[in-house]
Amino acid sequence: MDLRIQRSVVSTLRTRPKAVEIGPFVAGFDPDTASPFVNYATPIPDVPITAADVDALIGAFTGAGRKPRLEYVVSTTPELEELLLGAGFTVEVRHRYLVCTPQTLTVPPVPEGLSLTEPTTDPQRAALSAATAEAFGALWEASEADVIRLRRSQERGGIAIAAFTASGECAGGGQATPPSDALCEVAGIGVREPFRRRGLAAAFTAEITRRAFDRGVDFAWLEASGGDSWRVYERIGYVPAGHRLYISKN
Repeated sequence: MDLRIQRSVVSTLRTRPKAVEIGPFVAGFDPDTASPFVNYATPIPDVPITAADVDALIGAFTGAGRKPRLEYVVSTTPELEELLLGAGFTVEVRHRYLVCTPQTLTVPPVPEGLSLTEPTTDPQRAALSAATAEAFGALWEASEADVIRLRRSQERGGIAIAAFTASGECAGGGQATPPSDALCEVAGIGVREPFRRRGLAAAFTAEITRRAFDRGVDFAWLEASGGDSWRVYERIGYVPAGHRLYISKN
């Protein structure tokens, strides 16, 4: 499972507007944003890595005007962390990811007064992008580039779900990456403060996951940032699995 997920991350980065292969790494650069959450690299499984490879990776990020940063499943390249730390990288966070299968998924009801829809127009995509940015504490500013990335993902088979009130206000939503090796990542799950604690995150996470399974995905995976979100995802059928590392160099 760890290997399949890491391979899917590699495949996803290879679809970025400016994907670059640097020895045993794939870096996904986006010219429309300098966000480190969008621009990062990951190792290719089963390919040896040396300190010189890490230096080359740093050089590629520097040349692109981006912060050197990686995300990867730890078990697939266990020797990499020591090399990165030796090159001046700092661990941002370690996450344990969760997985769900069609057999374990439970789809809860949608909270009253809200409806779930897949954005099909750019204004709907913009509303979803703005709502999730707000839900994450404005760590980034929603922009036209977010709309473009979301539209591009949907065109390649990715899924997006937004929750709207009857008046058209977006309460939050989330996405799933285009399928790769019959799996996908569910990500960007965010609910705006006025709509929290009503079961909405569970509802649209389950709906995104259900739609992924309807499109032939074998299992979906996601990461939880804290105890509350863990409980949300476990209630709809996600179970803890492997570990991922986020690490960067200032």
